[in-house]
Amino acid sequence: MQNQDITKPFDTDIDSLKDHYKAILNLLGEDAEREGLIKTPERVAKAMLTLTRGYHMDPKEVLMSARFKEDYSQMVIVKDIDFFSLCEHHMLPFYGTAHVAYIPNGYITGLSKIARVVDIFSHRLQVQERMTLQIKECIQEALNPLGVMVVVEAKHMCMQMRGVEKQNSITTTSDFTGAFQQAKTREEFMNLIRTR
Repeated sequence: MQNQDITKPFDTDIDSLKDHYKAILNLLGEDAEREGLIKTPERVAKAMLTLTRGYHMDPKEVLMSARFKEDYSQMVIVKDIDFFSLCEHHMLPFYGTAHVAYIPNGYITGLSKIARVVDIFSHRLQVQERMTLQIKECIQEALNPLGVMVVVEAKHMCMQMRGVEKQNSITTTSDFTGAFQQAKTREEFMNLIRTR
């Protein structure tokens, strides 16, 4: 999946995006025709199509493609899932790790599919709070588990490069359903994701 040229189905978008990025370079006072920039509009257009490829994927379908009947009913955790996303307010990156747990209710899914769900939602223009909610809701709807919990920890370039320019701040968001409403279950999850 990651080696696939994601821009292929969207060739018509590339030309339009290229023109817009060329205009932006000129508006910034650059010469879009100079040697170092001549291919930049096309490169940026292709990069943006890759960084927003999540709009063209169905995360629920990904989970359902590897949904298996299983009587296991203890916590399943996939932690330290790296992700990169674009803040929808400034279109600057935010990046970090997601930790996802669910308690099966007759069905499990392939472990890589949990990471893929994070990947799909992060490859859209996002806010961290909504991404956390979307991951939780997708798993809840697709698998109907006894509970889901998602914790996302991220650094935001919009805070590091501009505005308050705080380099070391980390934003943590969490959301949960079902069995994770119980403090003891949430605490177990938090303890497990902290152990290395």
